Amino acid sequence: MSLHPIPPALREPSLLHRTRAMLRTRRPAGVLTPQQLIWPLFVQEGVDQVTPIASMPGCARVSIDRAIEQVVEASCAGLAGIALFPVVPDHLKDPRGQESRNRDGLMARAIRALKAAAPDLLILSDVALDPYSSDGHDGVVIDGRIDNDATLPLLAEMAVVQAQAGADLVAPSDMMDGRIGVIRQALDEAGYPQVGICSYAVKYASAFYGPFREALESAPRVGDKRTYQMDPANHREVLQEVQLDEEEGADWLMVKPGLPYLDIVSLVRDHSALPVAVYHVSGEYAMLKAAAAVGLFSYEEALLESLCAMHRAGADLIVTYGALDAARLMASGPDSPK
Repeated sequence: MSLHPIPPALREPSLLHRTRAMLRTRRPAGVLTPQQLIWPLFVQEGVDQVTPIASMPGCARVSIDRAIEQVVEASCAGLAGIALFPVVPDHLKDPRGQESRNRDGLMARAIRALKAAAPDLLILSDVALDPYSSDGHDGVVIDGRIDNDATLPLLAEMAVVQAQAGADLVAPSDMMDGRIGVIRQALDEAGYPQVGICSYAVKYASAFYGPFREALESAPRVGDKRTYQMDPANHREVLQEVQLDEEEGADWLMVKPGLPYLDIVSLVRDHSALPVAVYHVSGEYAMLKAAAAVGLFSYEEALLESLCAMHRAGADLIVTYGALDAARLMASGPDSPK
């Protein structure tokens, strides 16, 4: 694995660690609370637009004005933050994802508007080429192959644009080698040392991502993502990936998916002092909804049980499409599962 050299100064903990410390002091030890939940939002162009996602009941692609309503609701519910994903029109996609670096593009406009509407809510902005790429891959495709090194400066420029718009953490989900260090250096040089990096340090090539790719309209046109995402049967490279991301300047470490990889969550938790986040992905959420729809169990009870399992395994934060539902259940009384 090639690793770009990282200046020693970039290995210092970012200011986001103080934010995480504040989040930790707001909950009793061992109890899952809304302050540990992050709600993914899909934002699209237009005004007063709500497009339901068929495979994810209760979720929708929304225009910025409707997303503002959602983040205000999330803030009032006590959630830690939102994870923001753009639905980019096909006519703006190209092989190098140029739209991802547009300071007046959908993502930048959404960050500015949502941060203004709910300034206390953390905004995690996705850094990857696939929503913007005509190839549907997380990296630049050259001669049918992902070019890791050609992708890195594009990711760094994208992260700076998002930081300028007001993102609290940029979240590289692309799995390119060396991208954390390159992004950290770019943020610092651009004057954004306070902007943190939530690294998708451990991201498996999972069947559970299907509904997400439908929601984002970002499935690969050719091939798949197994060449740069991790093999589900492999746990040996986990600690190497975590160590590299820590050394390059990551502030949070993400494990994705959630429930099928609780052993990995525990492994990362046991070997890192950084906050560990887990992504309860679209397929996991869709399964709960589908099973509940035919009466197999209660969606509400299964959701809380799933989130508690991830928390018990060592997750400090959980990204879940059921974040708002869970927050409401937690607020409803002490009988909710903990």
